[in-house]
Amino acid sequence: MGVSFDRKRQEASHRSTMVSVIVNIALTILQFLIGLFAQSTALVADALHSLSDLLSDGIVLVVNRHSHQPADMEHPYGHHRFETAASTFIGVILLAVGASMVWTGISKLQDPSSIPKVHQVALVVAVFAIISKELLYRYLMRVAKQVNSTMLAANAWHARSDAASSVVVAIGILANLSGFPLADPLAALIVGLIIMRMGWSFFYESFHDLLDRSADEETCARIEQHLLETPGVLGLHDLRTRKMGDKLWIEVDLEMDGSLTIVEGHAIAVEAQQRVKRKERDVLDVMTHFDPVDPKTLRHLAGETAALNPNQNHE
Repeated sequence: MGVSFDRKRQEASHRSTMVSVIVNIALTILQFLIGLFAQSTALVADALHSLSDLLSDGIVLVVNRHSHQPADMEHPYGHHRFETAASTFIGVILLAVGASMVWTGISKLQDPSSIPKVHQVALVVAVFAIISKELLYRYLMRVAKQVNSTMLAANAWHARSDAASSVVVAIGILANLSGFPLADPLAALIVGLIIMRMGWSFFYESFHDLLDRSADEETCARIEQHLLETPGVLGLHDLRTRKMGDKLWIEVDLEMDGSLTIVEGHAIAVEAQQRVKRKERDVLDVMTHFDPVDPKTLRHLAGETAALNPNQNHE
């Protein structure tokens, strides 16, 4: 079942990314050519933003092919972190493109006399870009949620940032046509800041995942509950999780009756592992350690706890 889901994720990722590639190629060419013709710095900046989307699409296609490869001698934990590394790289691309746009906008604003009035066709292209990018965002995000891929979600938000920047570009072009020449380069500067902010967000989140960030508290609580519900598990401690791309690697010490045989303890541990994997679709593996305990001592401690909290017994 897990293999079929991974295959579904890979196919959905490839299909949706190819749609994004086609859209971004068309928009990059259209925005760049019309931007030059209409003398709109903001529209050219938006074309560069679309080009950065195209680059990130290429990264997603490459990573999608490698991240689903099985574990090997050099990568015994698999290749799932290819996705995290890709999200980090997308963040770096966005930061670089945004910084370039900010620098261009500032340079234009320092010499207002050199700013021309843009052609009306630039506004038409900007509005078309808004609609195209917003539709692309909704499509990519829907696929990302279906297959639970942070890499696809990052690419979807990249498309949404493009849509937001195109709104700013359209406003800047409209203001320029209305007699405010500074609006066009100012729009390019704002677009650059939007892209930089989005890039920092992607970089920050994925960088922490590369540093073995654990799952959120809610997920950890669910995993703990699944383990404790396993027959034969009397308790647990040292539950640790770390993100491996969109997967989770879990390590935990399970407390079991010390009088059990090795075979019996192993069977309980396997059932605990399988229970977590059935309940949590994105768990890559669960490494367990058997800690022997005395059930009588545990019952004694539970009785003392109940005596200290008598209100818990009145249900």
